[in-house]
Amino acid sequence: MDTCRIPENASKCSGNTMECFMVLSTQAQKISIGILCGLFGTMCVFENSLVLYLIFSSPGIRKKPSYLFIGSLALADILASIIFVCSFVNFHVFNRAGFSKEVFLLQLGGVNTSFSASLSSLLLTALDRYISISRPSEYKLLMTRKRAWTALGVLWVSCATIAYLPLLGWNCCVLDSACSELFPFVDDSYLSGWVCFIVVLLGCIVYAYAHVLWRARQHVAYMGKHQAQVGKQSTRMRMDVMLAKTLVMVLAVLTFCWSPVLVLMIYSIFARLSDRLRKVFAFCSTLCLLNSMVNPIIYALRSKELFSSLRRVFSHFRRQLKASEESPEAESTHKSSMIET
Repeated sequence: MDTCRIPENASKCSGNTMECFMVLSTQAQKISIGILCGLFGTMCVFENSLVLYLIFSSPGIRKKPSYLFIGSLALADILASIIFVCSFVNFHVFNRAGFSKEVFLLQLGGVNTSFSASLSSLLLTALDRYISISRPSEYKLLMTRKRAWTALGVLWVSCATIAYLPLLGWNCCVLDSACSELFPFVDDSYLSGWVCFIVVLLGCIVYAYAHVLWRARQHVAYMGKHQAQVGKQSTRMRMDVMLAKTLVMVLAVLTFCWSPVLVLMIYSIFARLSDRLRKVFAFCSTLCLLNSMVNPIIYALRSKELFSSLRRVFSHFRRQLKASEESPEAESTHKSSMIET
């Protein structure tokens, strides 16, 4: 196994560098983490898969750039849930460390790519709403499907490139530097850069949402003063305001779920973490899964188009279920009439 410089507070683990990062010491902690990951991960995959199905099964919805970005967010959350749960539970719950540095960094890169793409998709969605509200007359010319797909391609390639830099050589084994106290083989300077990247993303999202909210309030005031002018433009305004509020709810959940993890990451760069704080970080990491699980619920409750599509799917399912229940009864009635004849 690859050996690197071990964090000073983990020197007691000098026999195996990977064991230094297995911070869950009791069976109760491992069971708790396993339950949280299993519950959040399963619900996240199911809910986001449903969102993807609703988007791409409806021609009217999938043609809109806004829902392409939401679909990218759902895909990123699905990948993040699968990769994170499998690697996290395998490492912290089952304490399996019999893999190479490259395999670990490959898994970590997958997790970072997915979570980074999730945040970046939120940024694109915020920018989409920003353009829609600030320049409504030019929106269809500025935000075309081709540009939306191009933006998504650049997003995923950029996130993957940044996430796999440790695998490409920016790690504490190649650089012979001290490893991070939170992640094996990860250099502190890379962790600082990745945290800065995430903070910049969050800052851009907050700025875009702040402008969207400001313009949304202006639209609400305008509609209140001109209620007699009910038409296509006011309907679009109401849709923009509705989606803006939805995205703000997503941002609030995002901030709540990511703040503890980012704070501990930043703190670990400047100071040594105690074993207790490292355990807290392990549990706070599951909040990222909670964020991915809550996003689709917000879409279903706030987006009229997705909610209507969901109702159609459930209605179709109920009709099929009712037809399958009535079919055996009809068949048995037909058989009994044949016997009587």
